[in-house]
Amino acid sequence: MTDDYLTRIGNLIRDARKHRGLTQAKLADLLKTSQSAINRIEQGQQNLSLEMLARIGEALDSEFVSLGTSGPSHLRVVGETTLSGSIDVKSSKNAGVALLCAALLNEGRTTLRKVARIEEVNRLLEVLGSIGFKTRWIGDEGDLELVPPAELDLDAIDVEAAKRTRSIIMFLGPLMHRAATFEIPYAGGCSLGTRTVEPHMTALRPFGLEVKATEGSYHATVDAEVRPVRPIVLTERGDTVTENALLAAARHDGVTVIRNASPNYMVQDLCFFLTELGVEIDGIGTTTLRVTGKPRIDVDVEYAPSEDPIEAMSLITAAIVTESSITVRRVPIEFMEIELALLEEMGFKYDRSEEYLAANGHTRLVDITTYPSVLHAPIDKIHPMPFPGLNIDNLPFFAVIAATASGATLLHDWVYENRAIYLTDLTKLGADVKLLDPHRVLIEGPTRWRATEIVCPPALRPAVVILIAMLAAKGTSVLRSVYVINRGYEDLAERLNALGAQIETFRDI
Repeated sequence: MTDDYLTRIGNLIRDARKHRGLTQAKLADLLKTSQSAINRIEQGQQNLSLEMLARIGEALDSEFVSLGTSGPSHLRVVGETTLSGSIDVKSSKNAGVALLCAALLNEGRTTLRKVARIEEVNRLLEVLGSIGFKTRWIGDEGDLELVPPAELDLDAIDVEAAKRTRSIIMFLGPLMHRAATFEIPYAGGCSLGTRTVEPHMTALRPFGLEVKATEGSYHATVDAEVRPVRPIVLTERGDTVTENALLAAARHDGVTVIRNASPNYMVQDLCFFLTELGVEIDGIGTTTLRVTGKPRIDVDVEYAPSEDPIEAMSLITAAIVTESSITVRRVPIEFMEIELALLEEMGFKYDRSEEYLAANGHTRLVDITTYPSVLHAPIDKIHPMPFPGLNIDNLPFFAVIAATASGATLLHDWVYENRAIYLTDLTKLGADVKLLDPHRVLIEGPTRWRATEIVCPPALRPAVVILIAMLAAKGTSVLRSVYVINRGYEDLAERLNALGAQIETFRDI
């Protein structure tokens, strides 16, 4: 029995290590042990102390070997599933985290309506609480109140919580208005650091901010005499880069022009929120933003972030892959039109309602009813583009959709270095997915899905793609260590169960 237990743990550690892109030697280095010891652990030939399990969990950023009373969370999925009924799209995760960062600009009370109660939000709330914010959830609808302190205590920042959210980089823009020097941690294991911070520095240097990325921290200094003298041209049209520039411009005493700005959904929500704070912004929804800042912001404000187009795509994908008819309500159609047009080209059948406005008064919504459809591969490759192109975060869903379609589909994920690799996990469920290089996969369908057990990849969207495939796979599948899904989705398993899925959350070690 003990040997079976150790073998199972060894297999989970091996899979998690590979997902992190680490060799045995690199993991051994992180744990200050030998490669032979790591090899024995992965072979199930090494007794493991609780302390070693905790260290491995920290090194691999995997909860399946974490300590504590609750332990890691896994999902047991019984397929083949046919879904039915209706479901509302929840508010945008990416808008929610941007608005939490924007609350740092406001000296008054900020109330956000129907915020997604996800792990990414929880981590940011822990960070904000540690530096002096009073935060509380109001009622059962996910309303969130944030009251800032008179002075931020940046020395007391919750380092562990900060390391578990990549959104912490968006503290740079607002904090430069609150302190001449400051330090914020970042997750050294993530793909953050000098290379990733540089586009942000292109956006923030004109405001006098200089940042040095060291092992585990951003060290920031602000020169109050420096201010933008010409338009800021972003070197990449990134969402968080644009948001950081907006957060810096919001309290700059003057006019800032931002070119090559992202007009994506979360950026628009941030713009609408900043206008509620009294900041003037021209060009919302375009790649050129003209921002008239407000040096001091002290406003009691309420705002409702709009619905999440990536969650909408997740739900529509689940319907397509399980050949189900469901109604997905409150779909932000402006950010789904390219995806739906491509799906129509592949043979997807659906109805959509008339448009209506989201609670923010700006974003256009529709209800979409899906129908079982026979799909074929698209003529051209599928690749993402900045808005209004196919959303970068929606690309992985086309992997599992392509696997249900007849013919060969090429997916080109040119943005991320390694995300396409995680899509090859679909082969364990029966799909024919060939990795051509770190950015491209070739998928041949249709697929006869089969149940299996998989360790959740560390990338959010590929993790959900695997969960969706499990819904279609006959038999019982297990998806282990699903913290990454909980980072970006609120109660996803329970909400799919309300549509007829059979997903059980469980814990073991």
